[in-house]
Amino acid sequence: MSPSARREARWALLFIAPWIVGFLAFTAGPMVASLWLSFTEYDVINEPRFTGLDNYRQLMSDPAIARSLGNTFYYTVLHVPLVMAISLGLALLLKRVGRLQGFFRTVFYLPVMTPAVAVGILFLLLLNTQEGLVNRALGVIGVDGPSWTTDPDWVMPGIILMSLWSLGSTVIIYLAALQNVPRDLYEAASIDGAGAWARFRHVTLPMISGTIFFTLIVNTIASLQMFTEVYTMYFGNRQTENSFNSDAATFYVIHLFQEAFQFLHMGFASAMAWLLFVIILLITLVQMKLGNRFVYYEGDNQ
Repeated sequence: MSPSARREARWALLFIAPWIVGFLAFTAGPMVASLWLSFTEYDVINEPRFTGLDNYRQLMSDPAIARSLGNTFYYTVLHVPLVMAISLGLALLLKRVGRLQGFFRTVFYLPVMTPAVAVGILFLLLLNTQEGLVNRALGVIGVDGPSWTTDPDWVMPGIILMSLWSLGSTVIIYLAALQNVPRDLYEAASIDGAGAWARFRHVTLPMISGTIFFTLIVNTIASLQMFTEVYTMYFGNRQTENSFNSDAATFYVIHLFQEAFQFLHMGFASAMAWLLFVIILLITLVQMKLGNRFVYYEGDNQ
């Protein structure tokens, strides 16, 4: 390297040094520590005791792990496609509102800024069986609303309904992608006789497929780590927790939190965290592999 290149490299390292220190101290360091703790029995009070693969063997045989993973996968499979479809529909509508687009962008994005704890409390009130606004609205049209927060069969639909509150970020991302689709492609398709559905299928979807793929990955990862809103609704209030005798709302990260901070099984919780890391990694790799077949990139000669 020339002297000027070395000088530029030193300045670059100096500017990114705060990030490097923060990454090592708050991300890489804790990850390495949790990997070590996953092979130990540790209760915070006493020194960690190495137990080998015992925590991982327990993961494979614990029915609570299977149940919480099942709840998490069930939520993810329903939540991700629903959020993506509704967000794309709203983005298509926003594209047509003209001068009011800026106002509606703000309206849709504001719920994203709401603290997650506040969202959990809000929907605990909205989904209340007797006094909740949702059941009151259903009663107006003659529908007897279900017990959203106590009936195990309706807990997950209620959580999915709550999760739609924060789809604004996905709407904004889709809107930006739609606005970048060249108009001449639509004009060429119209000249060829393509209708609205044909233009959407053969022009819009391919041109925004990269954005759809991005939101698929991001929303999947976020869904697999669902915690704050559900914990606030069903486990944050002792009175609510005692009156709700069901595992229907126990997501994997909630169970991990309980093992770590309620039962002080830090070693076992660390093993749970690494299992979730591996699951997310594998799912993302599969999505990346499949995404290469369906995503269109401009400049791709294939």
